[in-house]
Parts: sequence; structure tokens; C-alpha cells
Amino acid sequence: MRFVIIVAFILIIASLASALFFMMRDRGTTPNMMRSLMLRVGFSMALFLFILFSNWMGWIHSTGIRMAP
Repeated sequence: MRFVIIVAFILIIASLASALFFMMRDRGTTPNMMRSLMLRVGFSMALFLFILFSNWMGWIHSTGIRMAP
């Protein structure tokens, strides 16, 4: 489970870095920056939905915040 989440975070950061690169290089003349940002949002939503699905399937368990008695 950790591997999937780490890969998703790497994809999100890489997409964000790609958008920065295209913003600096193209100055907004090509749609590459918007495409990279769309991918980042898509990866973020997919990760969120995967975490919700994993919790529903019982693959991960929320422990909550432990409070002292």
C-alpha cells in the first residue's frame, strides 16, 4: 500500500514540476502547462479516491487520534 501512495505522490510532484518547466520555457504559448496541471489534479483526485476505496475495502485502517484518559 505504501508503494502505491509513494508512486502517486511522485507522479503528482513530477507533474507539478513539468508545469513549472513549461511555464518558464513556453511563457504560456502552448497548452503543455495546462495539460500538466490537469494531470496533477487528476492524479490527486485518483489518490484521494483510492485511499477512500482502500479504507472501505479494509486494506487500510484509520487509527484516529488517541487521547489520554
